[in-house]
Amino acid sequence: MMRHLLTNLLFLLLIFNAAQARQSKRTDARRPLAVLAYYSGNATEIDQYNVQQLTHIIYSFCHLKENKLFVGNGEPIIRKLVSLKDKNPSLKILLSLGGWGGCKTCSDVFATAEGRNEFAQSVKEWTDKLGTDGIDLDWEYPAIEGHPGHPYKEADKSNFTELVIALRKALGKKQEISFAAGGFPKFLEESIEWKKVMAVVDRVNIMSYDLVNGFSTVTGHHPGLYSTAGQKESADNAVQYLLSLGIPANKLVIGAAFYARVFDGVDSVNNGLYRATKFKSFVPYRTFPKNITAEQGYTFYWDDVAKAPYAYNAAQKLFATFDDSTSIDLKTKYALDKGLNGIMFWELTLDKPEHGLLEAIDQARRRKKK
Repeated sequence: MMRHLLTNLLFLLLIFNAAQARQSKRTDARRPLAVLAYYSGNATEIDQYNVQQLTHIIYSFCHLKENKLFVGNGEPIIRKLVSLKDKNPSLKILLSLGGWGGCKTCSDVFATAEGRNEFAQSVKEWTDKLGTDGIDLDWEYPAIEGHPGHPYKEADKSNFTELVIALRKALGKKQEISFAAGGFPKFLEESIEWKKVMAVVDRVNIMSYDLVNGFSTVTGHHPGLYSTAGQKESADNAVQYLLSLGIPANKLVIGAAFYARVFDGVDSVNNGLYRATKFKSFVPYRTFPKNITAEQGYTFYWDDVAKAPYAYNAAQKLFATFDDSTSIDLKTKYALDKGLNGIMFWELTLDKPEHGLLEAIDQARRRKKK
């Protein structure tokens, strides 16, 4: 009798779990994919772009002045971004702290409760004054080396947790809190107390680009979607790591690159992929027609494992790694299929105002709805 009862209970539990899973999938299917643009332009450049295709614009960047958020000369730009809600009422405008080289004093300021609380209160004051919708933290990086010469210490990891808790207390439930995360293993494993932090924030913006960068000595895919035998770092690698920790998929955002990284002195083996090199230049997507073309000597290739394009210039020994409309389409589909929170990119003014990569994201998102 007891065995029969346990069997029935187990059967009912399996049915309940299956129903919950179906409901969760239906909820994720109804939830629109967030499309988040970091923006470092001025108050007029934004008018070139279709803000109807965005859910969030993240003003980049604010900094620290003593213990407080410092907007500097960004106030008129932020007010212009907030005014875009007239065109797109559901648009969210976030302030962003830091960026590469922009968080030199973060480790020291956020090491004390006084510093964290004073900063959190200043964020509240600015959001109330400007009508913005929250804060994105782009501290590069807590607890590990980031920008050369910037202080960091092991305690940054727990201090970052206390920082987001202080921000949530100051901002309340309606304001959004997010942060930018390095897409490479050292950051993922050492910088963040993931379960504690993700219980407080709305999302994490995984910087699944610059996975080869200005310090790299071997070429590779700087914004690859999947890992390969030659390169572990990828968007999927970061997502799978966080999922393995129990972080909900609907709080994860993957990143796309609206620029190329070009490397110099690359030999022709494997068309320049995974070869010794030194970094040469950063090329915005909008200038590709002038800089990275067949006429300029480039031959274009597709890595069907990484789902990433690249190009090699044999005459000049140049290797270019980037996202294009095809890889952007696949990243957007990946985010939709995995039930992720969204896709973000650096940075809007690097895009072509028409027929650019934002349009590729929007088209992929719309096809999924049909």
